[in-house]
Amino acid sequence: MPAVFVAVLFIYPVVTLLARGLTVDAGRLGEVITTGRFQRVMWFTTWQALASTALTAVVAMPMTWAVANRRFGGRGLVRVLVTIPFVLPTVVVAGAFTALVDRFGLDSGAFRLRHTVWIVLLAHVFFNVAVVVRTVGGHWSQLPRAPEEAARVLGAGQWQAFRHATLPRLAPAILSALSIVFLFTFTSFAVVLILGGPRRATIETEIYRWAVTRGDIATAAALSVVQIAAVVALVLANIALTRRLASGTGTLDDRAVACTTGRARAAVATAIGVPGVLLALPVLVLVERSFRSGGNWSVANYSGLRERVRVLPLSAVDAVINSLLFGVVAAAIAMIVGGLGSIVVVHGRRSLSRVLDVALLLPLGTSAVTLGFGILISLDRGILDLRSSWWIVPLTQALIGVPFVVRAVVPVLRAIDPATREAAATLGASPMRVRREIDLRVGGRALVTGTGFAFAISLGEFGATSFVGRDPDHLTVPLAIARLLGTPGELLRGQAMALAVILMVVTAIVVLAGERLQPGAGSVL
Repeated sequence: MPAVFVAVLFIYPVVTLLARGLTVDAGRLGEVITTGRFQRVMWFTTWQALASTALTAVVAMPMTWAVANRRFGGRGLVRVLVTIPFVLPTVVVAGAFTALVDRFGLDSGAFRLRHTVWIVLLAHVFFNVAVVVRTVGGHWSQLPRAPEEAARVLGAGQWQAFRHATLPRLAPAILSALSIVFLFTFTSFAVVLILGGPRRATIETEIYRWAVTRGDIATAAALSVVQIAAVVALVLANIALTRRLASGTGTLDDRAVACTTGRARAAVATAIGVPGVLLALPVLVLVERSFRSGGNWSVANYSGLRERVRVLPLSAVDAVINSLLFGVVAAAIAMIVGGLGSIVVVHGRRSLSRVLDVALLLPLGTSAVTLGFGILISLDRGILDLRSSWWIVPLTQALIGVPFVVRAVVPVLRAIDPATREAAATLGASPMRVRREIDLRVGGRALVTGTGFAFAISLGEFGATSFVGRDPDHLTVPLAIARLLGTPGELLRGQAMALAVILMVVTAIVVLAGERLQPGAGSVL
């Protein structure tokens, strides 16, 4: 099932698009990659992704430590709130950071941020802190404390115990999370396009400009070839390192301990408070703008969402209903495909495992333009003609959500001690029961984490959905927000902010409900 899913919705559309583009001019690829502009674009794309990943790790790891190792009031709420920035549409986040620049006068002088790489990096960190906190934190909270306690008994300091007893077991999860962050920032689109200004270009924005603005599909396809080749190389390197570091370590339900001293409480407050400032400021600006209308405080922006405005084919309320429906279906598809794919990656034949691992992660690093446009022009005949069906939207969104499920589940399954499975088999358990009683019980938390990310991706996905959701009846919240923001008028812009706040609230409610339904899985949701 995972292989068929990826083949039909990813490989076939991408190959179709590239074939149509490159056959127009077979020598276009060579011309594109030898230009000075392309080399500058590739350099900027790579180093800003590396810098964004490093900064995300620096900001997120203290918070990750706190939610994984300390039990405190509001722990579950922290996990919910940290997910909100991740689900926001990129166009809204770019607008929020622009508002921050205007509010604090950061458009000139020594601390100028407008149209600089620094504001791009800050926005990337804002988006991706959740990836590290939720993925690494979920794995960290299940690591047994025995190796660290043994190291301390043998005379190791706190840092030495972490370095030699904890970090080797945590490394696969860290590597998996940071690889997702790197791919996410490597293919960043709206953040670079809006916040970076016309002088900052990544390979993603170049693909969009050539395909949409200039209508040159051949050049856009050539750039997509380069991007996909780079992503494949990065994924292969990540898989090789992950396999080398992974080992069976056993798991716990929750390793967190209560904060019993003032020093411990201060450490937790610092670890959460400092990154919380970066995450809170854009959100607060967004909420403030949603309640401002005509220079006064009011709820006019929210009440206006019930009426259909001229730039939208449906009312904003209908768009919210569409997004929720598509999100639930997309998350369910991603959970099934990603869960089954993770089992194959961990337990399948070596050759099949490696190929499927790469294939399931590739959609995450592929241009949203390439993905959405490829699906639109390829799924147009026979039983694959989905252009007029509402299924095309959740299927596309699920394709983007599957990598999050796989990256969350695979490190946890690999960490299970093989002796546990062997003991169960020796006692007479069938292979199916071993999967159900061991793999599903231990990996279930990670599966819920990945499914939650898939739901968040579905709610906030804009790039590919802008191609496949062209039917007026398929309007989603991000598409509605983009149309409202793209039309002059204070009223429409205020409604866009109100709609974005609703998106945040709905996501927080859904994730918090997952917390309550899974009381034993506090470290995951």
